[in-house]
Amino acid sequence: MPVDQVAVLLAGTAAIVLIAWFSWGPRGAGVKANLTSSGYQEAMVLVKGGYTPDVIAVEHGKPVRLSFRREETAACSEMVVFPDFNRSARLPEGEVVPVEFLPERPGEYEFSCQMGMFRGKLIVE
Repeated sequence: MPVDQVAVLLAGTAAIVLIAWFSWGPRGAGVKANLTSSGYQEAMVLVKGGYTPDVIAVEHGKPVRLSFRREETAACSEMVVFPDFNRSARLPEGEVVPVEFLPERPGEYEFSCQMGMFRGKLIVE
């Protein structure tokens, strides 16, 4: 096999591994939502190429308010979906949109964009 074909094959394999690691690899420790005087556990989530933070810890039995601020125009980021809590919200660019729900049972719950390309995790303790 010629050297140029080997180089292209190695570069392509490296790109596939990098994309797979970025999409499905380990996530950071995340953040713990702050308990406010109103009784809500609150966290701000930036939507720009993904969710930041993408792992949020909360306590079960206390209401949660996650505020999403979308700072991009990608079609995938137009909505956030919490299927386990039957909640979703449209995210207009540049606006802060709160999503409120009550996590009643401990566990790990996924949230994502409507296409499943942006993903996050809610850890209910």
